[in-house]
Amino acid sequence: MPCVKNSGCLLYDSRVPTALKVIRQSSFAATPWKNGGGITYEAMRVPAAGDPFLWRVSVAHIDASGPFSDFAGYSRSMVLLRGLGLTLTFGNGAQRVLQKIGDSALFDGAMPTQCDLLQGPCVDLNFMASKSLRADARIVRLDQSLTALTAPESALIFSLEAPLLLDGGAGEPVRLEPWDLAVFSQDTVRLRRIEADPLSAPSAVFFATISH
Repeated sequence: MPCVKNSGCLLYDSRVPTALKVIRQSSFAATPWKNGGGITYEAMRVPAAGDPFLWRVSVAHIDASGPFSDFAGYSRSMVLLRGLGLTLTFGNGAQRVLQKIGDSALFDGAMPTQCDLLQGPCVDLNFMASKSLRADARIVRLDQSLTALTAPESALIFSLEAPLLLDGGAGEPVRLEPWDLAVFSQDTVRLRRIEADPLSAPSAVFFATISH
């Protein structure tokens, strides 16, 4: 299966059916923040290289408090993956505190945004989509039952905490490890947690749909 270029090479898992692609965390490409304040690890960008892009998924390491980069023309969805939390203060005076894994914020990329760490470094998931697209992002809570997710055009699945089994209906189910990214188009994917403990709390999964 061909390799997709993204400031280097993003490797799809060749064992995954063609309707469902999995990009492993180990292949995410390190990229400096637009304002030089940190490093983000790009999972996928469309188009694969250059600016402007239509949409992008990345994992950002926030080691110090400071302003976010200006991404005018984009909607941003941010989810806390690791750390003891942070406060986002927006240019309009609003604030959003992310303290638990899976806490999220949706905001305009043009909005001046200050990030203040509460108790040390954090890691977050960032999904940015051009305002020329229709994009919807949310956190899904998975228990032991099968959950079906449908993509009208394209969709993304990113497990925050637990390994998952994904079944795209073509071949054997695929294992998605925490912080791996799955991408599928115009199809339905069924997923479930691998752990068998029925008493464990539901696991957080990031799910986004993208259409023109």
